[in-house]
Amino acid sequence: MTATAPPFGPTPSMSPMRRPLAAAALLAVFVGTVFGLLLGGAGPASAHAALTGSDPQDGAVVATAPKEVTLTFSEQVAMGDGSVRVLDPSGKRADTGAEPRDLHTASTVKYGVPLHAGLPDGTYTVAWQAVSADSHPVSGAFTFSIGAPSKTTVVVPTDQAGGGLVGTLYGIARYAAYAGFILLAGGAAFVLACWQRGASARPLQHLVVRGWMTLTTATLVMLLLRNPYTGSGKLADIFDLDGLKAVLDTKPGAALVSRLLLLGASALFIAVLFGAYAKREDEREKKDLTFGLAIGGAVIAAGIAGTWALAEHASAGIQPGIAMPVDVLHLLAVATWLGGLAALLVALYRTPDIEVTAVRRFSRIAFGSVLVLTATGLYQSWRQVGSWSALTGTRYGQLLLVKVGLVALLVGVAWISRRWTARLAADTTEALGAGADADTTTSVETEPVTVPGDPARAAQLARQKAAVATATKKRIRDADPDRSGLRRSVLAEVGVAVVLLAVTTVLTSTEPGRTEEEAARASTAASAPTTAEPIAVSLPFDTGGRNGKGTVRMDIDPGRTGANGLHIWIDGPDGQPMDVPEVKLAFTLASKDIGPLPVVPDRLTEGHWTASGVQIPMAGNWKMAVTVRTSDIDQTTVAKNVKIG
Repeated sequence: MTATAPPFGPTPSMSPMRRPLAAAALLAVFVGTVFGLLLGGAGPASAHAALTGSDPQDGAVVATAPKEVTLTFSEQVAMGDGSVRVLDPSGKRADTGAEPRDLHTASTVKYGVPLHAGLPDGTYTVAWQAVSADSHPVSGAFTFSIGAPSKTTVVVPTDQAGGGLVGTLYGIARYAAYAGFILLAGGAAFVLACWQRGASARPLQHLVVRGWMTLTTATLVMLLLRNPYTGSGKLADIFDLDGLKAVLDTKPGAALVSRLLLLGASALFIAVLFGAYAKREDEREKKDLTFGLAIGGAVIAAGIAGTWALAEHASAGIQPGIAMPVDVLHLLAVATWLGGLAALLVALYRTPDIEVTAVRRFSRIAFGSVLVLTATGLYQSWRQVGSWSALTGTRYGQLLLVKVGLVALLVGVAWISRRWTARLAADTTEALGAGADADTTTSVETEPVTVPGDPARAAQLARQKAAVATATKKRIRDADPDRSGLRRSVLAEVGVAVVLLAVTTVLTSTEPGRTEEEAARASTAASAPTTAEPIAVSLPFDTGGRNGKGTVRMDIDPGRTGANGLHIWIDGPDGQPMDVPEVKLAFTLASKDIGPLPVVPDRLTEGHWTASGVQIPMAGNWKMAVTVRTSDIDQTTVAKNVKIG
């Protein structure tokens, strides 16, 4: 008699059935709570891009009204009409309403909005909103003053883009999309690579089809929510056709549409896998079809994974050309491992004849997936975190540590599952070596039932007898403690995997640690209090004419950003005050392309000139250029660099 590997099956008795169902219910409640806390605690989705500078700076006081306001970002962003609004103290628009001008250079990402001419003195508020290159919305606000600070009726917005009900729904849809992809790709891979006879098993068919439906529905929801998610935040805007059209013109919109097209191709793949492939009996033909389905399925799965890589964190920041294919490999490894794990759990509980060899194949594939995850995860962690301080001091780094801990826990539970699998394989070998009758473990034969003159009754009795035979077969299988231990271990793996997926989803919508630290350093540098001290400068000059030699002495007090007092003394060669017809001064900050800012001092007494309210808009190494005229035709300019602020 030919021996076959012993199959597995669900527990027929009521109490064993209740235990996994109760565990699943508790798991669902726990996962929902964890996901809600993570999503709620995460707040609105930050973004990869962060505001690293502006002109005027936050809190700056400028002497004259600027012609435009410029914003500098750490990464590429997308802006449109109304992305930047400048409001005067009464709340009216001070900008012209034009679309922000692209002022990019080779090393900076900068946008500028023109302002109306002749703006009065007072405090102005700049509110901005954009979409970063990794698809997440980012927003903020700051103030600056012209002349001197004043009261303002404008309330600086504290809500970030991507928050509220729309942000929560978008986050749930993102989680569902990941889960659907994992079930779709991982379930199909499990059938093709581990248990080909499972293609005819209804529970596995339902698992993969539901994964496809979940991913398709979540993608459609994300496409409809995209406009309010990155814009107004109002749920009613999902019906805005103009907004939807604008979304389709963006990179994230194109990625979502591409995903839908690939899902159409995957529907055909599923139809063949669970249709012609499941019914194929010729081993040679089935082998050829397996190869074709494996190649086609891998291409479709890689394409779907690429829709995330092309529109999220991997597409922005450093080394995107390497990061995107690495991200695709990472997602495929996750799907193969976790999706295969879900398929194995369904097979263990819902199908009557999964074999030990299938479990062992999956164990080897899962081990390879973990190796790929480790390699790609290390690269992604370095790229997104960048430093040890960011690993512990930023939200992204802290979530990453939680994820690493969950992966380690999942690997530990998987090791226990491998031990159960090894014990099952050993038990099978011993039983077959002792000459055990394989039919006692694989089937319970039933005699045909005949009822003369009543075929309907005969069919009913046959069904009842088949149900009794199936229950007997399940009872025989479930009597093995090793099989029960494997089922419990796999259930624990799936529970950890679901929580891991929730953490990963929140991680994808959190600002990377590297960017957060860069933005924090820029903000600290801009807002750091200055240790201002009065500046004293002495420069000799020679206009070339008669009595054209002397020394100019200057004092700037307090020598900081904002308003300063200026005193200039002109001394002759003998050190006595020297009267000259004209003195002018100009400040230039070459590193920021600011200036020259002219200052025309007033003559106070012989050789003494003064000016008040000299505005220095930002800290830096300023060039002070003094022009001294000693006659109608004789003048010279002397300069010196000084650090102000």
